[in-house]
Amino acid sequence: MRVVDHDPAGPGVFLRAGLSGLPGANSLPGIAKTGKELPDLTLVRRGVEIDSAHVDRYREVCGFVRRESLPMTYPHLLGFGLTMMLMTDPAFPHAPIGQVHVRNVIRARRALLPNESFDVSVRATNQREHPKGLVYDMLTSVESEGEVVWDEVSTYLRPGRPHPEAAHIAGPEEVPGSGIEWKLPGDLGRTYAAVSGDRNPIHLFALSAKAFGFKQQIAHGMWSLARCVATIESRVPVAAEVDAVFKRPIFLPSRVEFGSRVDSEGVAFGLNRPGDGGAHLAGFAR
Repeated sequence: MRVVDHDPAGPGVFLRAGLSGLPGANSLPGIAKTGKELPDLTLVRRGVEIDSAHVDRYREVCGFVRRESLPMTYPHLLGFGLTMMLMTDPAFPHAPIGQVHVRNVIRARRALLPNESFDVSVRATNQREHPKGLVYDMLTSVESEGEVVWDEVSTYLRPGRPHPEAAHIAGPEEVPGSGIEWKLPGDLGRTYAAVSGDRNPIHLFALSAKAFGFKQQIAHGMWSLARCVATIESRVPVAAEVDAVFKRPIFLPSRVEFGSRVDSEGVAFGLNRPGDGGAHLAGFAR
């Protein structure tokens, strides 16, 4: 375990992330990747306090209404700097640039209040083969007075040598659209990056996205999940689990169609392309 006593989401970590994606990066001191397997390393930051003004900006960007408690997806941001610090550590085998977020599971044990302080920890585990490369899980845990009050499993794909025999990422069933359309502007990625700190170039501009194989910039997966959770928030208790898979990128600008279905187990939801119904996201809240 390594205790981090400063805000890890500073410019240095993003500089290292950017450099790690350049040709020849493995010859740069402090940037070169020395590990092949995920390191046995947990990063912890204690006494993390909440900036209410920042929460308000997050609510506005993601569509949450003002409530006493934090939005269910907001604690993802508390662990993001630690995640970047771990991904840019020389012992971590994968460069952060070029990875694809393919699934996210959030468990909220109770309401989290903005006047609390939290201990936040991040570690990576469960690397395995995938038809398009390798996947692994990034675990984020938020504690209050020694009790886990929120945790998350973010599954990332590192594209590489294909493994046709490996299993695909399973997840909730797709939900057809229900006539609710959202028009997403071309600068949505930059707007969300400003509040989340996630400045991956695939989300910012068409030119920077093309450098990584995308025809234009794409929306953040965590924005699309947060926007869906904001839409169903009134139907989901504060203690809940949300499971979502990111199926197709949302190119910006574009339109998406939201759909949901309520049953005895919870709320199924999804984002789809208008017209052909191709799924961008499929999720379930229970």
